Amino acid sequence: MTDLAHKRIVVTGGAGFLGRAVCRLLRNRGVSDDRLFVPRKKDFDLTVESDVARLYDTARPDVVIHLAAEVGGIGANMAQPGRFFYANMAMGLHLVEHARRRGLDKFVHTGTVCAYPKHCPIPFREDDLWNGYPEETNAPYGVAKKAIFVMLDGYRRQYGLASAVVVPVNLYGPGDNFDPASSHVIPALIRKCEDARLAGAAEVVCWGTGAATREFLYVDDAAEGIVKAAEIMDEPVPINLGGGIEIPIRDLVVKIAAACGYTGHITWDPSKPDGQPRRGLDITRARTLLGWEPKQAFDTGLAATVQWWREQTGSRA
Repeated sequence: MTDLAHKRIVVTGGAGFLGRAVCRLLRNRGVSDDRLFVPRKKDFDLTVESDVARLYDTARPDVVIHLAAEVGGIGANMAQPGRFFYANMAMGLHLVEHARRRGLDKFVHTGTVCAYPKHCPIPFREDDLWNGYPEETNAPYGVAKKAIFVMLDGYRRQYGLASAVVVPVNLYGPGDNFDPASSHVIPALIRKCEDARLAGAAEVVCWGTGAATREFLYVDDAAEGIVKAAEIMDEPVPINLGGGIEIPIRDLVVKIAAACGYTGHITWDPSKPDGQPRRGLDITRARTLLGWEPKQAFDTGLAATVQWWREQTGSRA
């Protein structure tokens, strides 16, 4: 068991949506601000090896929790497949190699549900990660993140580098990214429905057929799973972090429209991709190894996310 309160910790992506939740939790675990370092991209470009070396020189970490990623929804993945592969591969490659060189106590890597095969049996089990190719629109991102699983396994066996690997499903919650160019499905749909409600629009057009399913995890629950992995794990065994409810996108839109008070018509554009047909995770390993399971009820978390967005935009129900 690693007592994080007495470690110097770097959280890459610590200023982002998930990172802020992880940093809040680390502070609650007793990590003081002078032991917690959050690198900013303007100061440290983690795709550049010399910047990563300088980060380790500056922060002198005992533990690195790697959350930083270049990622977006289906549209962003289709528009930037090369960049998403390069950036995520380069960040992981440099951070793990310099962790090994510095004799880091532990490296925690946050993977992605996009690493699973396109037609993976439901529920996704960690042993199925290599049983097929990911869904095409997000494969470059998913493969890059998954390659670091293999790197950490190799570094554990050859160099003794202690590490942990978690695989979260789609996240949501207050503080999420609502940028239309890069947001994921829940914030994108909340924004669509809120904008339509405020404009009095008769319809909202959604991508795909609505038949694909997804599973969602509240950001604070994800943070708890990541911090538990940092405390408990030394071996890079992939561990799913899931929300426990698989929901068709068509039903999700109905829930979001209701949460926003939007009563117009939902129209589907089947010329746009659905993405992976189904997503739902088996979290048995997380329960067994970490003593973790999600706590936030989905409808409650969704309402909190809508309320947060309204506070940012000054809109009212």
